[in-house]
Amino acid sequence: MKYMFLDIETYCERDLKECGVYPYAADPSFEILLLGYSFDGSEVSVIDLAQGEKLPKDVLDAITSPNVIKIAHNALFERVCLSSYLGMPVGTYLPPEQWRCSMVASAYLGLPLSLDMLSTVLNLKNAKMKEGKELIRYFCLPCKPTKSNGMRTRNKPQDSPEKWATFALYNKYDVLAEIEILSRIKAFPMPDFLWQEWFQDQRINDRGVLIDTEFVKSAIAIDEIVSNELQTKLKDITKLENPGSVLQLKGWLIDNGLAIDSLGKKDVAKLIDESKNPLIKEVLRLRLMTSKTSIKKYQAMINAQCSDERARGCFQFAGGHTLRWSGRLIQFQNMRQNHITDLDGARALVKERNVEALEMLYDDIPELLAMLIRTAIIPKKGYKFIVADYSAIECRVVAYIAKEEWVLDAFRNNEDIYSSVASKMMGRVITKKTDPDARQRGKQATLSCGYGGSVGALKAMGALDFMKEEELEPLVKSWRTANPHIVKLWYDLEKAAVIAIKNKTSSETHGLKYTYKSGLLFLRLPSGRDMCYVRPKVSIDDYGRNKITYESFDATHHWTRTDTFSGKLTENAVQAFARDVLANSMTNLKNYDIVMSIHDELVIECPMDTSLEFICNEMGKSPKWCSDLPLRADGYECMYYKKD
Repeated sequence: MKYMFLDIETYCERDLKECGVYPYAADPSFEILLLGYSFDGSEVSVIDLAQGEKLPKDVLDAITSPNVIKIAHNALFERVCLSSYLGMPVGTYLPPEQWRCSMVASAYLGLPLSLDMLSTVLNLKNAKMKEGKELIRYFCLPCKPTKSNGMRTRNKPQDSPEKWATFALYNKYDVLAEIEILSRIKAFPMPDFLWQEWFQDQRINDRGVLIDTEFVKSAIAIDEIVSNELQTKLKDITKLENPGSVLQLKGWLIDNGLAIDSLGKKDVAKLIDESKNPLIKEVLRLRLMTSKTSIKKYQAMINAQCSDERARGCFQFAGGHTLRWSGRLIQFQNMRQNHITDLDGARALVKERNVEALEMLYDDIPELLAMLIRTAIIPKKGYKFIVADYSAIECRVVAYIAKEEWVLDAFRNNEDIYSSVASKMMGRVITKKTDPDARQRGKQATLSCGYGGSVGALKAMGALDFMKEEELEPLVKSWRTANPHIVKLWYDLEKAAVIAIKNKTSSETHGLKYTYKSGLLFLRLPSGRDMCYVRPKVSIDDYGRNKITYESFDATHHWTRTDTFSGKLTENAVQAFARDVLANSMTNLKNYDIVMSIHDELVIECPMDTSLEFICNEMGKSPKWCSDLPLRADGYECMYYKKD
């Protein structure tokens, strides 16, 4: 088997970050400028397509040959672009089974996704050239016409031969970096079954999901009409030139007797409830209605669409530390739920652009449009969606790992877990019907306390909306008393990790094994794959306790040293375990057209006679490596995506 390392540089009038690679590569203005390649790590060659060079026959043959594995960093980009270059129609792409991705192989080890950051973290000899970003802006994007550039709208090689020569060198160094990356991480290869999961992920991205374009365009048009009306009302009331300005609106509020630090949604909503001034209430209400950023997803759907109205490339394999999928472009992972009784009627009025009827029926049209976003995703003609997800998957998994048998028995008996938790905590039988408040406390504790969370976690989850602050600490204590094996799991995992790091050895607990090797801490999961922590250290904190740190991205996307602790280690293990359960189900259902994987949910586009019961049963089958884990998948059928 031959290996072909490759990297391409491209030009297109469309914004890649905005639309994703599928519409980008299908645009008439798209072209490949440079293609750098190496067979089996030999000398890198760069083909200057922009200046008339042709791809040699051996390169063309290799791109389409099943006997040559193509390797690229973020291989989806090269695979889709080369599919377009070869004249393949929209919706048809080079088979992912013939490709490998150095970005995914690095992500498996907990390393950064970007080649630039990866070069820095691994201290590559053939690091990505720093001039690259400027050269990409110069040659790969349209430019603004000016007198000094002869009013041209793009820069070509002849416009700066010196820059072009550097750009070709940049292309070469990217291939060299790919070769070096795989050489550096080859001692820790990604298992074959994970590559199989990546192939399926690529097919899901290639398949895409159909967008109801008429509905989306109508929603965008209505939002513009209503937003203009709301802004006009705000101007009339406040007399401000730009009431959308935070600074101007804060000033108006101060002048009217209300000093406010933030105009965030939660703060504004709270002030609306608390304020006794009707004028301020109305201004804040209008402000809240005009700040619905979720409306932007409608435009993201249009941007990500291909000519067949399907949005593609919306999922990132191994986008998170646990290798969970993350969202791209439209960000399906954080769509609003739809708490509307008549979805059909609301959708119909939006499609008709009947603003008058919408204003009569709904108090807040931006809020309505936000809740209808899911429904813009539809199956193709003659098909339906089956939506299925796991019931309380993380609660099941943490109890399974910890061997908290009473919790597992509750799941085996199909009990309402939140009622069961509340009953265990309070020492009496509680049901949703007889004592909904106590059940709500059981739910709050289950969702907040499973990973070492205490009073702060309860507050973050909204416990103060229905409980007094003095009730929180007793709730935490009663949950921990009811779940001693889960509490023990937290500290056992931390102890095992500390031993492995300090002694550069292996340490096992609860069927999970930590191993320190070559500056990496591996957590071997029951599925047979590892989760990885980069350059872990154990130090002593201000209280004389062990503190584990490792390198990863922080909340601001900077690569830095990050603290972890017993609860976080447990959360990582549980979410990685749950991710592997979902991946196993996706493999079981690989002959069905999965179009979306969102958290613990699968959305399948299928013929009308496909059995919902069969899909849920398949999804609810426990993997061989945890055959006694009590799983349950619930689902429903729909003609547009929604939350049942």
